[in-house]
Amino acid sequence: QIQLEHSGGGSVQAGGSLRLSCYISGGLGSRNYLGWFRQVPGKEREGVAAIYTRDGTTYYTDSVKGRFTISQDNVARTAYLQMDALKTEDTAMYYCGLKYDGSPYPPLTEIGYAYWGQGTQVTVSS
Repeated sequence: QIQLEHSGGGSVQAGGSLRLSCYISGGLGSRNYLGWFRQVPGKEREGVAAIYTRDGTTYYTDSVKGRFTISQDNVARTAYLQMDALKTEDTAMYYCGLKYDGSPYPPLTEIGYAYWGQGTQVTVSS
């Protein structure tokens, strides 16, 4: 059974950095998408970044391009989200998710993700 476990997150001042980690346990094939999403109360979950595990192709939403970096360590079975130059509007609950290759939906769309982590809070203060 696949499980995703978060670590990282916390509070930081604007302009600071944080790194989120997502450890994947259980059976994991070589063709998956690992994604990071975020959600604030009253809003839908937003796709932030995703990576195709087969070839490392990455995807970012426009608001984080140049500031966030998604990466993977296949040996450690861990996905990372390095967040730099954080802004107050980055404050949210962040979730990692996994979906299998073959989904008809784009990588930054919540639909199609079959597994989710428990979420970790990121708070950026001014």
